[in-house]
Amino acid sequence: MKILIVGKNGQVGRCLIDLLEAQTEVTFLALAREELDITDAIQVDKTVSEFQPNIIINAAAYTAVDKAEQERQLAYAINRDGPSNLALAAKKVDAAIIHISTDYVFDGHSVDSYTESDVTAPQGEYGRSKLAGEQAVAIACSRHIILRTAWVFGEHGNNFVKTMLRLAKTRESLGVVADQFGGPTYAGDIANAIVTIAKQIVDGNQAYGTYHYSGFPHVSWHAFAEKIFEIAFDKGVLVQPIKVNQITTLDYPTPAKRPSNSRLNCDKIHNIFGIKQSDWQAALVRIKEYS
Repeated sequence: MKILIVGKNGQVGRCLIDLLEAQTEVTFLALAREELDITDAIQVDKTVSEFQPNIIINAAAYTAVDKAEQERQLAYAINRDGPSNLALAAKKVDAAIIHISTDYVFDGHSVDSYTESDVTAPQGEYGRSKLAGEQAVAIACSRHIILRTAWVFGEHGNNFVKTMLRLAKTRESLGVVADQFGGPTYAGDIANAIVTIAKQIVDGNQAYGTYHYSGFPHVSWHAFAEKIFEIAFDKGVLVQPIKVNQITTLDYPTPAKRPSNSRLNCDKIHNIFGIKQSDWQAALVRIKEYS
């Protein structure tokens, strides 16, 4: 199996490399933005035609949710045009493409967990650019997996866990939003899910389409923060407990609207690929930030 990974320095990209380096049956090429500009169709075509992968994994994305409101052109270039170029190149070499997307394609107003067939209605430019990327991939290459996830954290890159631990070093209390709900998802588990799907595709499972993959149990950002600090205190990373105050979305205004409900229904990926939801609480205990 030959895998081309784009976005090697992101949270999931770094975990994919860690995972695949230990697997002798897999040949992979992992590239950063400096090594491959996915918005350049000629560069993408050249790289893909030379490497001839079975699977292309797009872990690259513009993820600055608030900045996307002003940097719309850049967001669409990376989140729509880049995935389109990768998908078109994948089709030319008969490869499958696995493209990571987001809960932000939904408006967050549902009272239930979102299924793959629910109507999309992104609230901001980031979500709209990611939805456009999904649509571009689906049009360009029939052999596609679109994997929507949410609330990603891990050892690499910037994320909520690292932000909370950094703030806790200088504060005795924090206010954290308590009226937005979702499933925190460990980047390493996303990487494992992607590799599982890739192997099944190569082995003949042709169940292409859109899937949801995120963590369980579902919690608010406030509850997530409380668990982060609880584990940090138990492990001695924090010398004293941190008081976490509940605030509302209105108390913490941002340029881009956040979905109040980011809960993703992950039954489909379990039924088709046998992949269980990310156990984010177990992952929190393991990650090196607490060591």
